[in-house]
Amino acid sequence: MKSLLKELLDRAVLAMVAAIEIYNKPGFSYRNESFTILAINGWELLLKAKWLDMHDNDKQSLYVHETHKTATGENSKKPPIKKTRSGVPFTLKIRDLATKLSGKQVLNHSVSKNIEILLDFRNSATHFYNEDPKFHTRLYEIGAACVKNFVNAAHEWFELDITKFDVHLMPLTFRSLPTNIEGSLLNAEEKKFLAFLDSVIDYDADPNSPYSVSVNVELKFTKSASSNAFLVKETNDPAALPVTLIEEDILKRYPWDYAKLTAKCRKRYDGFKMNGKYHKIRKGLETDKRFAHSRFLDPKNIKSSKKTLYSPQIMEGLDKHYTKKQSTP
Repeated sequence: MKSLLKELLDRAVLAMVAAIEIYNKPGFSYRNESFTILAINGWELLLKAKWLDMHDNDKQSLYVHETHKTATGENSKKPPIKKTRSGVPFTLKIRDLATKLSGKQVLNHSVSKNIEILLDFRNSATHFYNEDPKFHTRLYEIGAACVKNFVNAAHEWFELDITKFDVHLMPLTFRSLPTNIEGSLLNAEEKKFLAFLDSVIDYDADPNSPYSVSVNVELKFTKSASSNAFLVKETNDPAALPVTLIEEDILKRYPWDYAKLTAKCRKRYDGFKMNGKYHKIRKGLETDKRFAHSRFLDPKNIKSSKKTLYSPQIMEGLDKHYTKKQSTP
């Protein structure tokens, strides 16, 4: 039979994994609310497991006691256990546990603040609702820190490695999220809540710390042979999820100009000539976004002057029309 500590620890992990799986589930419209509820459940169970670990697995250490006066008016030395209407003992709440463990310097202060913010998100979600889409951005920042903190605390306290569950939130769930909080039409309650978040989040915190209140997220696409990498395909489908490439990303993806491409062809192909055949083939390949990208002087006017940049992948298309030199790999 499992000890109570082990039972709570196992259930804490299951709750956090469930929170992550639901958040990453495509098309699940109640993802934010479900994540906060389950994530808080996971943290409460983990904190209770740690409290038991510090108290020899004695479950009574988790019970809440009522204030009881003796006949003389003094506090009882053995106050009774507070119970629910069904007679089940009340246990310490997550805020009480976080305060006690922080006071003993067992729980990192940033983790305690992160949990406090998640509790506010949960309360808002369960007792009312968060309508404005700006909350999606903030919840991801807080939620990603929550998962990181949970993984690190479980390892530090119990040497538990839960990375086998692939515990991470899908980056921004590839949603087009707003970035300008002030430009949003928020109601009074939402403005106060976002102001509260700004007041408690330390944006200058040590980035190398294993624990944090919030995280900043930057999404980049790079070529990778890893089996765990996300597959991304360019498409003109208006229903596809949007991904924005900034100038730096474009230059990394299309590093060659016309002169560089032509020089590569001379070096690669036997008897290569810069003639009508080459121009016709090249222009045909330029219509494929995998191979080329055109930068217009006036982005809003496709008739303006342009410069075409090329990806090294264009050689795959050219290989079908030219013979590679024997010394060329």
